[in-house]
Amino acid sequence: MVEDIAKGISFFCQNIHKLYLAGQSAGAHLAACALIEQAKKEASEEIPTLAWRASQFKAFLGISGGYNLPALSHHFHTRGFYRSFFLRVMEGEESLQKYSPELGVRSPDFQNAAHMLPATILFHGRADYSIPFLASVDFADALRFVHVQVTTKLYPEKTHTDLFLQDPMRGGQNQLVADILAVVHANDREAQEKDAAAPPRRRMVPECLLQLARKVSPF
Repeated sequence: MVEDIAKGISFFCQNIHKLYLAGQSAGAHLAACALIEQAKKEASEEIPTLAWRASQFKAFLGISGGYNLPALSHHFHTRGFYRSFFLRVMEGEESLQKYSPELGVRSPDFQNAAHMLPATILFHGRADYSIPFLASVDFADALRFVHVQVTTKLYPEKTHTDLFLQDPMRGGQNQLVADILAVVHANDREAQEKDAAAPPRRRMVPECLLQLARKVSPF
């Protein structure tokens, strides 16, 4: 999956000049994995040509991501996604270490590649019980330790699905969308004015159904 993500990123890097990389949940995890692997290749003198570079991106936006798989596997176990099954899916304990962006950043051999990473903004709901918000807090701490520019935005009372499902269907002003646009349009006055003038989004689903979905959703 990480290789597939990297190939997709390569296409955009070769065809688009102003780049932001974003992912939600597993997408945030895979995108972070791909960025870190590419940053290491970019810092290595052994690979002179690359299809894309981590430093090409203006920012990485991780939404409700899990970045430490050993820690996450224990959390999943308490939620009924048992560790033995998770290890089978991941093909063993070694993969948990290998595909954990937080652990990769904390590794001593990543120090020389850290400056290749783009500015990072991590978004997470404080009421997320699928992937606890501390996953983003801890990843941010790891990035700061190697001097990567990082910001965390934590949303009170928001679950894993509120940010990308219930809130957009609720209509009105969407705080996550506003925060993402604030990053993408940071130096574009015209775009900022359009964002400010945009009408509120229409409600798609009655509130009672959104609250019901929130209660029955396993995420």
